Amino acid sequence: MLRQHPCSSPGDASLRCDIFCTVIDNFGDIGVCWRLARQLAHEHGWQVRLWVDDLQAFARLCPQIDVDLQRQQVGAVDIRHWSREDPTARFDDDCAQVAIEAFGCELPQAYLLKMAARAKDGQPPVWINLEYLSAEDWVAAFHLQLSQHPRYPLRKTFFFPGLRRGSGGVLRERGLAEARQHLLQSAPDLARLWQSLGVPAPPVHATVVSLFGYENPALPALLAAWRDGPDALVCLVPQGRISADVARFFERDAGRGAGRNTGQGADSNAGHDISGVGQSHEAGALTVHAIPFTEQSAYDKLLWACDLNFVRGEDSFVRAQWAQRPFVWHIYPQADAAHLPKLDAALDCYGAALPADARLALSAFWHAWNAGDASRLDWPEFWRHRAALNAHATQWPAELAALGDLAGNLAEYTENQLK
Repeated sequence: MLRQHPCSSPGDASLRCDIFCTVIDNFGDIGVCWRLARQLAHEHGWQVRLWVDDLQAFARLCPQIDVDLQRQQVGAVDIRHWSREDPTARFDDDCAQVAIEAFGCELPQAYLLKMAARAKDGQPPVWINLEYLSAEDWVAAFHLQLSQHPRYPLRKTFFFPGLRRGSGGVLRERGLAEARQHLLQSAPDLARLWQSLGVPAPPVHATVVSLFGYENPALPALLAAWRDGPDALVCLVPQGRISADVARFFERDAGRGAGRNTGQGADSNAGHDISGVGQSHEAGALTVHAIPFTEQSAYDKLLWACDLNFVRGEDSFVRAQWAQRPFVWHIYPQADAAHLPKLDAALDCYGAALPADARLALSAFWHAWNAGDASRLDWPEFWRHRAALNAHATQWPAELAALGDLAGNLAEYTENQLK
């Protein structure tokens, strides 16, 4: 049964699209696919079905999702549950005119057969393999390259998001910059944001940081630098993989008499879970608030309202760039350090216009953070370039926007193929 939410409106366009997504890195894959699905539906009038293998993770980003339903509609997007572990899965519906295989997840065999039958009838679907984002030079040479299926009359197009010309660009919804400006100019809206996160409005003199990342051995050194720094710093930590590590830092501080837990109803850190949402901790110049993991639009607002953002993976990396704030990227780690060339390529691209000393500080800090190397994590050296980092963060989105946005580029390419 299809359950349609009150905010839903069925698509009336003739162009239909299926997006297949498997959730690998908690939220990165589904985060990109969910943004893409909504943008294709809302801005380009496509009828979109989003096939997801993990509704539990999806529901963290989209609270309207009912994890017990195989089929439901949220907004203008038809959500389907699927499992790539079941090769015999049936697809009772016809395949769409556009099939997007996100991040190499591989289309189900039953769906491929439907695509092949459509091709034999003279109407081959446009098959897109949406790749991971990379700023590396080679992307331009492989973007929009075709691959013939070995058995069926089908061709796959490789579509690469990127930060350089010749790539597919990155996702950017219409009106995003205007929404950011409206929030930052509206005191009532900012107050509602802090209230929704369950935290007091930060003092005007404090540096406000959002901290979202993978587990990191350098985290205690960073928190200690903030604690011992000369200026007040408020850190907002969305519930996630580093929450427990942040709590342990304050437990150790409390043992030395240097920390204070200001969570409601808690008068001691001892024997108390201080990693939960709603807890606050103070030590020296540092105040940390544990906040809820938020859906995507609220996370965007958090990035806009902070002075510095620590982000991880692909989706939050892109959103941090549109936030026009300095940021630190924790790239998804890969075996044999295969992620480091990607990190360097992003630094080369993003940091090219920075003054030389600020560029070196940015690169050194990103590398130390990604290596988990506390000995090289020099917070004072990094943050003394705050003015240059701020100026660059404000200018960079214009360069990124010149590439066109990913959904628009993909829609234009696909629609041209179907003419």
